[in-house]
Amino acid sequence: MQLRDLPTPCVLVDRARVERNIERMQAAAGARGLRLRPHAKTHKSVEFARLQIERGAVGICCAKLGEAEVFADAGVRDIRLPYPLNPVNAPRVLGLLDRSRLSFIVDHMDVARGWSEAMTAAAREVDVLVKVDVGFHRCGINPMAPDASEFVTTVARLKGLRFRGLLSHAGHAYGAMSDDEAAAIARAEAGILTGLAARVRAAGVAVEEISVGATPTARFSAREEGITELRPGNYIYYDRTQVALGAAAWRDCALTVLARVVTVHSPDRVIFDSGSKTLTNDLARGATNPQGFGAVLTSVDSDEPDDTLVIERLSEEHATVRAARPSRLEPGDFVRIVPNHSCVVSNLVDHVWVVDGDRVIERMDVSARGRIT
Repeated sequence: MQLRDLPTPCVLVDRARVERNIERMQAAAGARGLRLRPHAKTHKSVEFARLQIERGAVGICCAKLGEAEVFADAGVRDIRLPYPLNPVNAPRVLGLLDRSRLSFIVDHMDVARGWSEAMTAAAREVDVLVKVDVGFHRCGINPMAPDASEFVTTVARLKGLRFRGLLSHAGHAYGAMSDDEAAAIARAEAGILTGLAARVRAAGVAVEEISVGATPTARFSAREEGITELRPGNYIYYDRTQVALGAAAWRDCALTVLARVVTVHSPDRVIFDSGSKTLTNDLARGATNPQGFGAVLTSVDSDEPDDTLVIERLSEEHATVRAARPSRLEPGDFVRIVPNHSCVVSNLVDHVWVVDGDRVIERMDVSARGRIT
């Protein structure tokens, strides 16, 4: 089967690029003796999770319990949720503990105590890490607060919880305007975590793990002292945002959207069949300030974006494209698009088409698609 035989719009994943991306990140982690634990929310695929583990990953991360249940059912035995689970989920967590080694984060004392009570009542223990806010200001304790180390040591002494260490996500690196800025964010993140770990150890509590996770900073975090684990996710596919941030090149982008021109109106307006249900409304970020809702490649077998075409508006089923000059495109033509954010695109479809160039290898289910609880 060839690309021209596929219904559009559809999501394509280049197998060779996936393997190359996996091997390169695994090598970077291995060179520094770091554990690599990829975030599976990017691909949501049992097949690719297995491939990452076969190539050396210690396990995976999941965004939600629903994802974790899919991967545990498929035999993945080490799963981490860098997410603040509420103790109301104790029955599901206990079920997962029967078939995988599960860990998750806490960053609020009431929640930590709730988990302690739930695990103690069930005569079980679960691994937890304390989430630390290193600048993104979403979840995590304030590491500069006078009681930060006391919070950690208190969690570490709660019954039913096995304290593993500290965890962070430098999500603000997605706003970095240069490699130097991204490197500085990674350096500051490592310094915050190792500084807090030193205070906790001084109080007599072991800190075995210091885990960081963000694709834009992964290449810099791997150089920092004191880090034990990397948790990037997007690196398996990359996307237009990662190219704009300098974390990837166009030739690294493994996930693309195959679309078709449905109509052309006036020399400068072209309509594709790939709307927000395929490309998402996410905008790209990065120093190059990319415009529009994805990069249209110059041809279906090219790695280079066509800068004369801007996807300026998405409705549910349509992409409205502005052409800087009269377009060569005609109704029925195929186009290939690098999305702004591959993780969201992956979650929008039940399956992707795994390809080698213009040859279709297989249809692969997105195993954990839609598991948002």
